[in-house]
Amino acid sequence: MAMDTGFPTPFRLTSQIAEADRAAATTRQPSLNETKARETADSFEAHFLSTFVESMFSGIKSDGPFGGGQGETVFRSMLNQEYGAAMSRSGGVGISDAVFNEILKIQEASQ
Repeated sequence: MAMDTGFPTPFRLTSQIAEADRAAATTRQPSLNETKARETADSFEAHFLSTFVESMFSGIKSDGPFGGGQGETVFRSMLNQEYGAAMSRSGGVGISDAVFNEILKIQEASQ
């Protein structure tokens, strides 16, 4: 039985920081570049997480009379993409924020 120490877990802390950053960013109207950079960063994190989930499920064999086949392969891939997108939307793991900041740095350096 785990004892609650009152300290946030690293994942919860990371998602709370990301949520606070997003809340602070919504107080002013972001530019078009920032909006596109955020969408790109979120998309990258979702793709990364779906690839991660796909590797987790790669060794699991389907069973039962209706399991397996090409249809399950296609739909499993789509399900993994949705898992990644859902994890990214719910706070992710912090990759999106790091990518977003790097995109902004590159844009500022190029101007």
